[in-house]
Amino acid sequence: MSSTNQSSVSEFLLLGLSRQPQQQQLLFLLSLTMYLATVLGNLLIILAIIADSHLHTPMYFFLSNLSFVDVCFSSTTVPKVLANHILGSQVISFSGCLTQMYFLSVFADMDNFLLSVMAYDRFMAICHPLHYTTKMTHQLCALLVVGSWVVANMNALLHTLLMARLSFCGENIISHFFCDVTPLLKLSCSDTHLNELMILTEGTMIIVTPFFCILISYVHITCAVLRVSSPRGGWKSFSTCGSHLAVVCLFYGTIISLYFNPSSSHSAGRDMAAAIMYTIVTPMLNPFIYSLRNRDMKGALRKLFPFKQ
Repeated sequence: MSSTNQSSVSEFLLLGLSRQPQQQQLLFLLSLTMYLATVLGNLLIILAIIADSHLHTPMYFFLSNLSFVDVCFSSTTVPKVLANHILGSQVISFSGCLTQMYFLSVFADMDNFLLSVMAYDRFMAICHPLHYTTKMTHQLCALLVVGSWVVANMNALLHTLLMARLSFCGENIISHFFCDVTPLLKLSCSDTHLNELMILTEGTMIIVTPFFCILISYVHITCAVLRVSSPRGGWKSFSTCGSHLAVVCLFYGTIISLYFNPSSSHSAGRDMAAAIMYTIVTPMLNPFIYSLRNRDMKGALRKLFPFKQ
């Protein structure tokens, strides 16, 4: 393919969250509120973990990384939506669209990997408590996080480069509020079989492998809890996993609904709702899920605001 034919489209039009003028103002206020709650909630989690030495453990180290990723995840889409509404514009440049797609992929993959790493941490804490401190060292925790960043960036770079090689000749309207892989592939006027093949193979493996690791970890955790002679002791052990399980269900439920259903079952409204759930709602709910039922986290948050005591 010649470089002159790579793309005749220099910009795309993002239709946003709604095409109805009467709904746009309400959706703008909701998006702004949820975004501010996401940033504030996750930053409070990070500050509480940094400030409280009792939370300098692997579980909270991974949680602080998850909170950071969630802030970045929402910041990749929501500010653009808000800016377009304020400016009365729907335009995003071709390079800006690919950049947004790249970072969305990075942070979605990081959420995926961190949830898997956190499941492994809970598996070690409950199934092998005597070896937990010797196995889950600072070096291993750092290696797991750094390795996740490397793989996430490599995966995002692959799909972004494959998208950049496609031609976009005419239609440039994206019926979405951000640049996602599927809507962009539908707009391309060149052969997208390689892109689709990589999504179905490498892309699916990136999502499915951590998901199965989480399932295997919780099978072992459940078996370990059932072997505990005291029901109260077993429930106390398993209750530490409740917040993580809630986040896993939210994240993977929307991902599966959006990307792993037959194309014939997709509708614009359903896809939009699922995208809002995993890019805006889930990052907003994560800090509340982890703090409301976590005594240590609530104690750390009270230390940040002693006037509330």
